[in-house]
Amino acid sequence: MAQNMPLAGLIGAGTDIIEIDRIKQAIERGGDSFLKRVFSPGERDFCEARRDRFPCYAARFAAKEAVLKALGTGLAGCSFRDVEVQRQGSGRPVIKLHGGAAKAAAEKGITLILISLSHNRENAVAFAIAAGREV
Repeated sequence: MAQNMPLAGLIGAGTDIIEIDRIKQAIERGGDSFLKRVFSPGERDFCEARRDRFPCYAARFAAKEAVLKALGTGLAGCSFRDVEVQRQGSGRPVIKLHGGAAKAAAEKGITLILISLSHNRENAVAFAIAAGREV
């Protein structure tokens, strides 16, 4: 932890698990319309560059759900695209909030969201922690 860095309190936590096949079917049925409604251009570029894009999309979908749960909003006032999964140079996933999700986070004093993603052959899972200073 950085010196002189104030400790952030836990404000919320969220988790989500999804069957990769459900996301595959949604993409195959909805095509670009589904992808554009749920994922940012950067997320789409990242997943499309993978040998198997479906686990990548499923993990990001689970991350969006987990973050919305950690914010305590669900989709009320937010959209899936308000939560974006980016990657640091090290490969570590990080969350960037936009629109309604950013507004909800600010209103609740959330200044940090930590995310963990994983998947196996059948499922993708994400766990999110929202921290900050509650208002």
